[in-house]
Parts: sequence; structure tokens; C-alpha cells
Amino acid sequence: MRLRIVTPLSVVVDQDIDSLRAEDASGSFGILQGHAPFLTALAISIASWRKGEVEGFCALRGGVLTVSGGDSIAIATREAVIGTDLATLDREVLARFRADIDVERTEHVEGMRLQLNALRHMISHLQPRPDSGEFR
Repeated sequence: MRLRIVTPLSVVVDQDIDSLRAEDASGSFGILQGHAPFLTALAISIASWRKGEVEGFCALRGGVLTVSGGDSIAIATREAVIGTDLATLDREVLARFRADIDVERTEHVEGMRLQLNALRHMISHLQPRPDSGEFR
């Protein structure tokens, strides 16, 4: 099977593999040669694969995984970090990915709060005057 992991900036992995393990919202799953067509949204997790006795790891900042033709696996993700030490990837890289997601959520909430306050302010100026029926 061919595994291809891409980010918006680069191709991180493009190699032949025997098997793949990844994780989506429902949990961990595996893919072998001949797998049925498949599409899933990946969680922030580590994908691992084997080619013979050699194992590879890649920390993923979420993404989308597709299996096509039973022999082609494609992963598109915002950010990916290849590593040889599973513990380091889990401890350092995934922790950073999760922290980045938390910061993005906070920024999104603050942005929405600013937009809603601006809308409230505009609407308050569009209220009709009580004495004339005209808008302010």
C-alpha cells in the first residue's frame, strides 16, 4: 500500500507500507492491503505504520484520512511531525497540538464576542425614537 501524509506546506510521508494504525472520534483502527474505500476525520493523534519490521510514527493535528482502491492511503492534516520515539511524540508534540487547539478556541470565542457586541451596538442605534417614529 502507498501512504501519503500531506500538510498545506509539504509532503511529510510518501512511502510503501504494510499496515497503518490511526485514530478518529470512535477510537483506534487499522488498515491493511485490500481495505474497503474509507473516509474519516482524524483526531489529534499519532498514526503508526509498518513496513516489514520497521515502524514509523507521525503526530497529526487532526485531519482527514481516505483509503481508495484498497492500496492507497492519503492523510491531509494541518500539521504533522515525524518521529522515531512514540513517547516523545505523545508527550511533547500532541500536548502542543492540544494547547494550540485550546488557544484557537479561545480566540474564536473572543472574536465572536466582539462581533456580537458590535452588532448589539449597531442595533441599539437603529431603534426608533419614541416621540417621532424615526430612527436615530
